[in-house]
Amino acid sequence: MSTSDPLEIRFAVCLRNDGYPASLEPRKLYRVVPDADAAALRHVRVIDESGEDYLYPAEYFAEVDLPHAIEEALLRAS
Repeated sequence: MSTSDPLEIRFAVCLRNDGYPASLEPRKLYRVVPDADAAALRHVRVIDESGEDYLYPAEYFAEVDLPHAIEEALLRAS
């Protein structure tokens, strides 16, 4: 996960959910909440299936670059 601009909207796709089957769905897109402390510990903070943000191992996700129009549409749908 990158730790660039803390206000930058980012999304990541879930690659695996070992230990978190109720919270994460593989192949689903999740919004990433910037958290430099989590990144330093090799974790990522995402808004999971509960609708809240929680920390998960960074290797469970792959960040994706989306066109701005798609990001806006996803944010409006939340």
